[in-house]
Amino acid sequence: MSEEPPIRLFVAPVTPLQQNCTVVWCTKTNKAAIIDPGGDLDPILDEIKRRGLTVDKIWITHGHADHAGGAAELKERTGAPIEGPHEDDQFWIDSIPSMGQRYGIDDMRSFTTDRWLHDGDTVTLGETTWDVIHCPGHTPGHVIFHHAPSGFAQVGDVLFKGSIGRTDFPRGNHADLIHSITQKLWPLGDVQFVPGHGPMSSFNLERQSNPFVSDRVVGQTKPNTQGPG
Repeated sequence: MSEEPPIRLFVAPVTPLQQNCTVVWCTKTNKAAIIDPGGDLDPILDEIKRRGLTVDKIWITHGHADHAGGAAELKERTGAPIEGPHEDDQFWIDSIPSMGQRYGIDDMRSFTTDRWLHDGDTVTLGETTWDVIHCPGHTPGHVIFHHAPSGFAQVGDVLFKGSIGRTDFPRGNHADLIHSITQKLWPLGDVQFVPGHGPMSSFNLERQSNPFVSDRVVGQTKPNTQGPG
């Protein structure tokens, strides 16, 4: 009989941008973290209730509205603290309402985080501990959440299946993004990841086939990308 894994998850695409809101939980305690609650909270909270979970944390990878526009409401509804992103994304957090209106979503709000996160920090969820890795490039304050024992990460808009995050936003930086991927993500090994948009993949697969950051093309100069983030 196989042992219960330390974490489980489900992914719910939210907002018109179909951003991957990821719910992860500690299987020993059923305490859950909602990563990047961009909006559409009711079905997510209904599914959490159906599974018998308790919302314990709200984790934010970066300050874009489709990733964080529902964080303030979610904190009000659950009482869970908000952790992340890095403080360099404060200007993006401040712009959430205007960005939401641009996409026709009037209820997106700015939020006040309970804890800024930095490279090398850890966050806890039930009996699990996750590594925080600062990965600037898409935004200056972008972080990712990595659970080493499970070989799993939620990487926000740093990396996608077959693509990488956009760097044409204010304070985006293509060189920083490539460095974040190749120098901070690849050394973690063959990690399965949920990106900010689109299907799951793995670091090994992207190292083999990603047209922007595969081992074959790393080191070549690439223009700013127009990925889905």
